[in-house]
Amino acid sequence: IMRFKGVLVFVLLGALTAYYVYSPIPNNIEERWKLMLADSFFRSLSQLAELSDRMGLLHYMKVMMFITIAERVVPVSDDRVQVSDENFDGVEVIVYQPTQQQETGELRRAIIYLHGGGWCLGSSRMGPYDLLARHMVTELNAVIVSVEYRLAPAYHFPAQFEDVYHVVKFIFRVDVLKGYHINPERIAVSGDSAGGNLAAAVAQQLQKDPEQHIQLKVQALLYPVLQALDLNTPSYQQNQHMPILPRTLMVRFWSEYFTSDKSFLRAMMANRHNNHESAALLKFVNWSSYLPDSYRQTYNYSAPPVVTGKSSVHSIGPHHLLADPRASPLLVPDTALRLLPKAYVLTCEYDVLRDDGLMYVTRLRNAGVDVTHEHYPGGFHGALMFITWPTDFEIGHRMMDNFVSWLKQNL
Repeated sequence: IMRFKGVLVFVLLGALTAYYVYSPIPNNIEERWKLMLADSFFRSLSQLAELSDRMGLLHYMKVMMFITIAERVVPVSDDRVQVSDENFDGVEVIVYQPTQQQETGELRRAIIYLHGGGWCLGSSRMGPYDLLARHMVTELNAVIVSVEYRLAPAYHFPAQFEDVYHVVKFIFRVDVLKGYHINPERIAVSGDSAGGNLAAAVAQQLQKDPEQHIQLKVQALLYPVLQALDLNTPSYQQNQHMPILPRTLMVRFWSEYFTSDKSFLRAMMANRHNNHESAALLKFVNWSSYLPDSYRQTYNYSAPPVVTGKSSVHSIGPHHLLADPRASPLLVPDTALRLLPKAYVLTCEYDVLRDDGLMYVTRLRNAGVDVTHEHYPGGFHGALMFITWPTDFEIGHRMMDNFVSWLKQNL
C-alpha cells in the first residue's frame, strides 16, 4: 500500500508539473520549452494572486508585483554609462548618459523610455530595462530618461499619463536640454506594451499643446496596447491562452487601469463594457477596415454590443474614460494623426495586442505618417523583457538590436 501511495503521489506530481509546464505553444515560436517553463511560473503566480484576491488577503496586482521585485536591480554607473536618480517635475526618473563628455560640443540624442507592465506592474529598475537603457546609451551616444510613473491600483488613469507628460514637458525646458547636452531636434519617446500606449498618447497630446514649440522627432512603440473598446479582435481570440499575456490578464490590466470596481472587470471580460459615448468611436477600431487580409483569417467582424441602462458600471463607473484618447490612442480622428512624428511599431504574431499595433500602423500610414512596421511571425508578447538570465531568449536580443538600429538611423 505504501508503495502504491508513493507511485500515486509521483504520478499526481508528474501530472501537475506537466499541466503547468506544458501549454499549447505554436511550433514556430523559438525556444518553445524555455517559454513553457517561464510561462508555468507566470501562470502559477497568477493563480496564487487570484486565490489571494478572492480570499481578501492581498490584491491580485500586489501578488503579481513579485515579478517586478524579483527582477529589480540597482542601476549604478560604470566606466561607460553614468546613472543618476532624478526628480523631474515631481516624477521619479533614472537618467542614463555617456560617461565620456563630448569633446566637440556636439549635442546628444535623447530617448524618453516608458516601461511596460499593464500600468500596474513593472519598473525602470528591472534588469532588462536597465540593460536596454545601457545598450541605447553606448550604441547611440544618447541620454536615456527612464520614467518611474505611478502604478494602479494605488493610482488609476490618468495618473500614469500625467506623470509621463510632465516628464516630457520638463525635458523640453531650455535649461534641462542644456544641462544634459540634448539636441532638441533629436528627442524620441518610446515604450513597450503599456509603455507603448503612454508613448503614443504623449506624442498625440503634444501636438495639441499650443504652448509646445519643441516636438518629438520619432515615436517607437513596442507591441503597444492602444484601445480598450474591442477586446475581441482576431488577435485577442487567436492568442487568448498564449503565454505571458493571456486575454484574461490583459483585460484585468485594462480594468484596473480605470478602476478597482469588479463589475467593470466582469463587463470587460464579456466585451460588454461599451456605452453610447464609446460606441460612437468604434469605427476607429473596426478591424475589418484596418487589418490586412492575412491577419483577419477566418474571423468575422461583429461590433461589440453597446450596453444601456442604469447598472452601476454604466451609471457611476469609469465608462466615460473609455472614449479618452489619452487611454486609447487609436480613438483619435485622422486629422489628429497627420502631424505625428515618424513611427516605429513592433508587433508579434502570438500577442493579444498584435491587432492594436497593426490597426495603428494602417491608420498612421493612411494619414501620411512615415511608419516602419516590424512584425515578428514567431514573436510573443513581452519578448524584449527576456534578455537576461535565466529567461534569456534569442528573439529578445534580436528585437533589441533591430529597435536600436532603427533609432540609430532615424533619430
